[in-house]
Amino acid sequence: MNHNSIAYFTMEIGLVRGIPTYSGGLGVLAGDTIKSAADLGLPMVAVTLLTRKGYFRQELLEDGTQIEHPVDWDPSELLEKLPHVVPVIIEGRKVLVGVWRYLVKCPTGTSVPVYFLDTDLEENSPEDRGITHELYGGDKAHRLKQEVVLGIGGVRMLHEMGIKVFRYHLNEGHSALLTLELLQWFRLDIRETWDEKLIWDEERVREMCIFTTHTPVEAGHDKFPYDMVQGILGDYFPVEVLKDLAGEEHLNMTLLALNLSNYVNGVAKRHGEVSRKMFRGYEIHSITNGVHSFTWTSEPFRELYDRYLPGWANEPELFVRIDAVPDEEIWQAHRKARENMIHTLAEKAGVSLSPEILTIGFARRATSYKRADLLFSDIDRLARIGEGRLQVVYSGKAHPRDEPGKELIRRIFSHAKTLAGKVTVIYLPDYNIESALCLVSGVDLWLNTPLRPMEASGTSGMKAAHNGVPNFSVLDGWWVEGHIEGVTGWSIGPQPESGQEPDYNGTGDAEDLYSKLENVILPLYYENKPGWIKVMKNAIGKNAYFFNSHRMMRRYVTQAYITTHSNGRENRNGRINGNGRK
Repeated sequence: MNHNSIAYFTMEIGLVRGIPTYSGGLGVLAGDTIKSAADLGLPMVAVTLLTRKGYFRQELLEDGTQIEHPVDWDPSELLEKLPHVVPVIIEGRKVLVGVWRYLVKCPTGTSVPVYFLDTDLEENSPEDRGITHELYGGDKAHRLKQEVVLGIGGVRMLHEMGIKVFRYHLNEGHSALLTLELLQWFRLDIRETWDEKLIWDEERVREMCIFTTHTPVEAGHDKFPYDMVQGILGDYFPVEVLKDLAGEEHLNMTLLALNLSNYVNGVAKRHGEVSRKMFRGYEIHSITNGVHSFTWTSEPFRELYDRYLPGWANEPELFVRIDAVPDEEIWQAHRKARENMIHTLAEKAGVSLSPEILTIGFARRATSYKRADLLFSDIDRLARIGEGRLQVVYSGKAHPRDEPGKELIRRIFSHAKTLAGKVTVIYLPDYNIESALCLVSGVDLWLNTPLRPMEASGTSGMKAAHNGVPNFSVLDGWWVEGHIEGVTGWSIGPQPESGQEPDYNGTGDAEDLYSKLENVILPLYYENKPGWIKVMKNAIGKNAYFFNSHRMMRRYVTQAYITTHSNGRENRNGRINGNGRK
C-alpha cells in the first residue's frame, strides 16, 4: 500500500463518535469516502488534523441558547501514535508535527489508514501545541496555521513515512498549500531566466492533484491577506508567484487549488453548474455525493436487507430489487427504527413522542441559509394543519461565531413553546454521527429547506432514503437529481431552471410546503398506508440505489484518479488570477 497511493487530504473526518474530529456534513462525507475506499480495496491513505478538543459539545439552555464545551477525548484509546515527526516553519519558528494512525477496516480484510497530524508535542511552544487542538477554532491567522500543518506538513509526513503518492485529492480548499510543497519538490533546475515556468514545474504538480469543491457561495472560500501569509509562511514561497496562482488581492485557497489541479469537481450536477458560473474559465465537472450504505442503515433495515438483498452493503445497486421485500416487513422495520428514536429522544431530550403521529426530521448545521424555521412561517396555519397529526424533531449545532445561527436555534425553541399542546417540537442537543443515524431512520419524513443555490449537495436526505424515509425538500443540491414528485418524495417551491437561478421567494416556498403537507403528505400517510409504503420503497430503490459512496468512489476512480484531464483553462499557463484577468 505504500506505493502509488491516492492521498486524500481533508480538514475534518467523521468516522466514529469516539473520534470527534468533524463538525458536520463535510467531515462525515470524508469518513464515508474512506470507508468505501476500504470496502472497494482502493490504494488510499487519508490525512487530517488531530483535533484534541474536537469541534465542541453542544449544551442548549431552556430558551435554546447554545453553550459550547470542549470535547475531552484521549487519542491513545483509539489511535496509534507513530514515531514520525516532520517540521514546518510558522512565523519563523520550527513547529514539529507528529502523527497518529487509525485503520478503517473492511470485513473482507482491506483497510485505509487515516493519518492524524498533531502539533501538541512537548518540543513545541504552548501556542504551537494548540494549533491542532480545535477544529475551525481561533481567528483567521490560526486557521492559516492549521492549513500549513495540513497541506505542507501532510505532504512532508507522507514522504517521511515512505508512502509514495500518485494522486493528491484535495477535499475542499483547506489543504491547497500542499500544491506549493509539491512545487518545491518539482522545482526545475533551468535557471537561464527567472520566468516562473522554468522554475516551477506546474504541469507535473497539476497532473497529480484532484480538487473537490463543496462551497457554492463566494464568502465560503478561505481567503488570507498577503501580509498575514508572509508573516506566517515567511520566505517559503515567492509572493509574486503566489499572487499569480492564488489571486492578486489575497491568497484564495480555492483559486490556488483550481489553478494547480488537473481535475476539479463539484458535488452534485447542480453544484457543478453553480461552480462553473463562480469560476468562469475553468472546466469543473460534477460527481454527486453519496453516503456509506452500511454505516447509514439502521439495524432493523440491515436485518431486512440481509434477508432479501444479500450482499447489499457492498453492492448498493441491489436496492433496485426492493420490490421483493413485502410491504409489511418494510413497515415493521420502520416501526422498530422509530421506537429506537422515540426511546433515545425520551432519554436525551426528556420528551415523549407518539409512535402513531407523522414525524418530520430536520437535522443539520444550524446556519441561516438552511432556513430551519421555514416550517414556522405561519404558526397558526401549522397548528391548524398539524394539531394531533404532526410532530417535529430538530437537531444541529451552530458554529460558535455564527450568531445568526445561534439565534435560529432560539427561535425554534420559542416556536416550540408557542405550539405546545398542538404540534410537539423537539430539539435534540449535541448532534453527532450516532444521533444522526437515530433520526434519519426513525422519522417518517425528512425536511430540507435551503436557500437556492446554497446547498452544494446535502447528504442527510440520502441517509434517510437508505432507511425508507422519503424526502420533502427544496430542489437544490442532490435532490434535483433524486426527486421524482410523489414517487421518491416531494419538492418545495419552483423547479430549478437550467442556466439561471430561480428567483427566491420565501413566501412561495412556505406556501408550497404547507399546501403539500396538508393536501398531499398527511392524507397519504394517514389514509393510504400502501401508497406511503410505495414511496418508502421508491426512496430505497431509486435514491439509496444511486446516492451511495460506493457509486461515488467508482466515479472518482474512472473520472479523476486514473484518467488524464485537461482543466480547460484558456491562457498558456491555464490560470486566471484573482481579479478574473487572464
